[in-house]
Amino acid sequence: MLRGIGTSKGIGMGQALLIVDQDVEIRVEKIPDTEIDAEIQRFLDAKEQFIKDTEKMITDLSVQLGEQEKTALVLKNQIYLIKDVELNDGVENLIRAQKICAEAALNDTCELYINIFSQMDNETMNQRVVDIVDMKSRMIRILQGIQDVDLSHIEPGTVIVAKELHPSMTALMDTSHIAGIIAEKGGDTSHAAILARALEIPAVLSVKNVCDKVHNGESVIVDGEYGEVFINPIQKTIEIYEKKRTVFLEHREELKKYIDKNTETADGARVMLAANIGNAEDAAKAMEAGAEGIGLFRTEFLFMNGISMPTEEQQFEAYRKVAVLCKEKPVIIRTLDIGGDKDIPYMGLTKETNPFLGYRAIRFCLDRVDVFTVQLRALLRASAYGTIRIMFPMITSLQEIISVKKMIRDICQNLDQNGIDYDKNIQIGIMIETPAAAVMADVFAREVNFFSIGTNDLTQYMMAVDRGNENVSYLYSTLNPAVLRMIRYIIQCGHEHGISVGMCGEAAGDSRMLPLLLAFGLDEFSVTASKVLDTRKSIADWTMKDAKDVTAHVMKLCTDKEISNYLSDCIMNK
Repeated sequence: MLRGIGTSKGIGMGQALLIVDQDVEIRVEKIPDTEIDAEIQRFLDAKEQFIKDTEKMITDLSVQLGEQEKTALVLKNQIYLIKDVELNDGVENLIRAQKICAEAALNDTCELYINIFSQMDNETMNQRVVDIVDMKSRMIRILQGIQDVDLSHIEPGTVIVAKELHPSMTALMDTSHIAGIIAEKGGDTSHAAILARALEIPAVLSVKNVCDKVHNGESVIVDGEYGEVFINPIQKTIEIYEKKRTVFLEHREELKKYIDKNTETADGARVMLAANIGNAEDAAKAMEAGAEGIGLFRTEFLFMNGISMPTEEQQFEAYRKVAVLCKEKPVIIRTLDIGGDKDIPYMGLTKETNPFLGYRAIRFCLDRVDVFTVQLRALLRASAYGTIRIMFPMITSLQEIISVKKMIRDICQNLDQNGIDYDKNIQIGIMIETPAAAVMADVFAREVNFFSIGTNDLTQYMMAVDRGNENVSYLYSTLNPAVLRMIRYIIQCGHEHGISVGMCGEAAGDSRMLPLLLAFGLDEFSVTASKVLDTRKSIADWTMKDAKDVTAHVMKLCTDKEISNYLSDCIMNK
């Protein structure tokens, strides 16, 4: 058995098909002065062909995924990249200055960005490297007249095995015949993972040296939930996983019954179930899954997807699109949250010793008023097209809230003067994700319309533990009594001042946490789109009386291990 990261749940069983990337050779050829303009035109022609091919891939993919999933694969990122003004200027300037061919100029320009993104310890930014590498490779193939490998005719029951699945590669596959996906590289946000989840194909990524351990035609089992891969399994293993696959498929069908149902406990107590998203494609999936709104729109991905800052119009269109997709359902949009583990090269952030305690989120935005004003204008303009609410991250002081409210008033005044429509009653809220904000929740609740608890950071800061440090990871638990007491206090403060309290951290989708959050009175649960139906079903399994009884016992326990064991037993007995 081999282990990796399970990125798309399910059991896949079939025969392995090993995909080997074909490397393209970069020819560095000198161009005479008289042919420089023609060489630039050759690059522009290739770019036009690239865009045309990529748009066809997206269109073909939408046939498989449905109209609401047209851009779920994020192939449009590559179109944005190849259209980027700075990248195009870089290529054309190299052709003119160094008198080199288009392939070499494109390669050198792309390598500059690849080197920048590769140095960042962040999966989202590393994914940009995959986009650039794939775009560069495809462009060079077009320039050199090399045909892509045809993966459109795959035998039924095929398990794809590769070092890394690039977006263009996955878009060309006959995905209806794929039983599973295995790759040596990739994580939960990689294109292979996104495709697999969209098509409900079991996938395990980051499986070390799997390409050296499996051969074409060998029998393979993929467990996309636990990240396990079996090569040439024995009959007993096959029988076990055939049963697991049957149980999984039955459970998936059962969940579909909850798509159009209210989110409520067994005794009828209603709560709101929303989704966390990063773009319009995520919003479409959330609506399809039955989410009742968007509890967190992470806007930093708009800034990370390119190599220059998105304009006001680009941001406006992204926010407007989500608002329209959600059809008047509330959409909570978090303002730019960079710093910490999220760097953006063109923003010029300096390296910090303790980035999670440094120049990040609202601190950056209030300092870079130029960047912040553009985003707030785009958000306010988009509010005319739906029920948008603005949320500010990493708040630690009352002065920060006062400052952002003043900025909003000033921008609204400017919009009024220019006759630009917006929601004049737009709600604003804050993330409660620092101990300072939690302790001051009673004061902050007087200044805003809602709270959203970010349990990922709140747990990290409450426990003074770097959640990415394996040496102290045992301390990182939202079930720690200190964290639970703080969550209860935040909700109490919000309700005492008449505002709603939601949660957009991972804990909102943790089945062990659900009875506690219900008993605490949490108004909104915001989870990933893939967890919406699971969470709705889990909430429906509880009555408020049972949730309160369980919570009363939990709050008497003194360690996260005791709490975890007790809650796990409760869930097993439901």
